[in-house]
Amino acid sequence: MSVEAPTDPEATVNETVGPIAAAIESGLLPGRVWVYSNYHCNLECAYCLTESAPRSTRRIIGPEQMVAIAEQAAALGFKEVGVTGGEPFLRRDLPDIIVAMSEHLPVTVLTNGTLFGGDRLDALDVLVDRPVRFQISLDSPDPEPNDAMRGPLNYAKVVDAVPRMVGRGHTVRIATTVDEGDMMPDDQVRLCALHRSWGITDDDHLVRPIITSGRAEDSGMGERFARDQLPPELTISDHGAFWSAFGPTVHKGRTDTHLLITRTTLPLEVPALALLGLVEGRPPGADASWSAEPFSR
Repeated sequence: MSVEAPTDPEATVNETVGPIAAAIESGLLPGRVWVYSNYHCNLECAYCLTESAPRSTRRIIGPEQMVAIAEQAAALGFKEVGVTGGEPFLRRDLPDIIVAMSEHLPVTVLTNGTLFGGDRLDALDVLVDRPVRFQISLDSPDPEPNDAMRGPLNYAKVVDAVPRMVGRGHTVRIATTVDEGDMMPDDQVRLCALHRSWGITDDDHLVRPIITSGRAEDSGMGERFARDQLPPELTISDHGAFWSAFGPTVHKGRTDTHLLITRTTLPLEVPALALLGLVEGRPPGADASWSAEPFSR
């Protein structure tokens, strides 16, 4: 499958600075748009926000729409697009889609990293030397605690795939999801030593809390956050546009809508302006308190 990207550079350039671009430049809005490419996954993580699993309903955003989101985001003044799921690379068409999206904006793809062997690893070669990076989950320096949260053999597959990907020229960052205080300092040191051994710097190691939503809602894990504590990053799913990538979560098979902005997703200007209006309406001094930061060392 091949996805054609427009070749006319004028198609993705907005000659005037509109309100979205101005808000991004001023720091009022983050510069990234998120896209939920799909909801099904080959894993069934204990804290998954979307209850993703192999048996999950095949909910996807089509390739043309994904490329249109990137193109229109660039025209509005956004700086980056993120792709998440589910496990995005269960879609065989994803590498070609990412190629086309990267013609407009840099792309970060969130993935569990367990599928990258054989021809699936070869299929990623089209993304080398493009503005594309992979964010791969690894929650512990040891197999047992990591796999208890993420699934059998997850650790082994990730530690095999990541150095192979780096060796092929891909940009990889590591994401660790953990409840505050659950990881001992020595484990932090060993996890950082592991990703450094692969050539991944501390700046490319992201640490984020478990959010009490989705599957974590039933297990009592994580932290709860109000809307204004979350970064207002425009997020597109098949159900509409949301305040944050933590918006279109799923609990007991139903998509949460408390962070829904609009049902309209394209043209992207519609939800982007709606998000801006909500951000501008926050009380003075209101800001996002949630953050994902590297471990302090």
